[in-house]
Amino acid sequence: MLKNRIIYNEYSAWTFNISKAKDSYIWTDKGKKLIDFTSGWNVTNLGWNNPEVTEALIKQAKKNHYAPMWTADYVQEEYAMALTNELPKELKAVGRATGGTEANEEALKTARAFIGKKKIIGFKNTYHGQSFGTMSIGYLPEYVTAISPLVGDFIQIDFPETYRNDSGDKEILNTFSKKLEQLLVNKDVAAVICEAGIVSGWGDMKVAPVGFVKEVRRLTNKYGALMILDEVGTGFSRCGMLFGMQIEEVVPDIATFAKGMSNGAFAIGAMVTTKEIADKTFNKSNVTSTFGWIPIGCAASLKTLQIHKRDKIWQKVAKDGLYLEELIQKELRNNPSVGDVRGLGMEIGIEIVLDRKTKSKNPALLKKIINVARENGLHLVGDNESVIQLMPPLTIDRASLDKGLEILVETINNVI
Repeated sequence: MLKNRIIYNEYSAWTFNISKAKDSYIWTDKGKKLIDFTSGWNVTNLGWNNPEVTEALIKQAKKNHYAPMWTADYVQEEYAMALTNELPKELKAVGRATGGTEANEEALKTARAFIGKKKIIGFKNTYHGQSFGTMSIGYLPEYVTAISPLVGDFIQIDFPETYRNDSGDKEILNTFSKKLEQLLVNKDVAAVICEAGIVSGWGDMKVAPVGFVKEVRRLTNKYGALMILDEVGTGFSRCGMLFGMQIEEVVPDIATFAKGMSNGAFAIGAMVTTKEIADKTFNKSNVTSTFGWIPIGCAASLKTLQIHKRDKIWQKVAKDGLYLEELIQKELRNNPSVGDVRGLGMEIGIEIVLDRKTKSKNPALLKKIINVARENGLHLVGDNESVIQLMPPLTIDRASLDKGLEILVETINNVI
């Protein structure tokens, strides 16, 4: 799709132009005010155009815009220290990046360089970026036939989701564990990459049984592979903790961050690993970026992190997320088109189906719900197949949250 000389794809098709945005609201160029339940896909977690973040960005812009990769601006070092201080003590080395794709690409290169093996295990129909390497991890082959083959030695396995599986959580986890162990037992795998128990990237919001992340950590430790935890969607309070790794108290070998880092004020990402891994790979993995960690972006990101810490945003998220999920389940439990409501914190998925028993997807109804909700004053996004993904700004006030929920429930119950 081409709109005013800008290319869009089917997954991110143009819908409207933004004239302004503030807190939990967006105004279209037609003057329509929308309650936002997307945060720009987990980006504007502290509300659109947060004034404190804007002020920090402007202040840095008056000092210095750029630092080439063989130098550092003090704000880059300050942010590296602040970010790693909030992570497990093992994670003290930062690779600078411009976003999630670059951060995950750095992670893949670093894992191969450190372990000395090529195989990477990921999960089918997950999202880690737009490069050939990151697409190889989770894109289904039929999605990318026009540009295939992608990168070799990338292995995709089924994500142990709980909804489209008739087994109990314990059996699902045991089956997954056996499959992963079979792939790791020969000790020829460099790394396993996953999110923190939920698939946020594609929008289908698949959730794994509790213990999934710990099991990945246990098996990678046992067979000498690295664990890469993609926190691009789950980081910065989205799931009810500052970082998703805190939910199951797991320390990965490498973690990646982006999206909510600067609250949308600047393109930025990070790969964070251990000193041991960094020392062994810095001359092999080419972790460099021309525009990674521009000082302006670091200033915005530093202020974003400071606000999360000062206001303990994750505590509000834990309460609001529970409220959100319980209310939706209560109000939509008798709707035959709603197959499931699931998520972590303020990352909630609503599965829209043709039939609850068969769990068959209903993309036509999904699209209609999103369009009608927008007409009614609520901005939603979905996975283009069956799931509405709810990601309101984490700072949304209760009145706005309730109004958005009212529109959501009314739309789903009345759209035919």
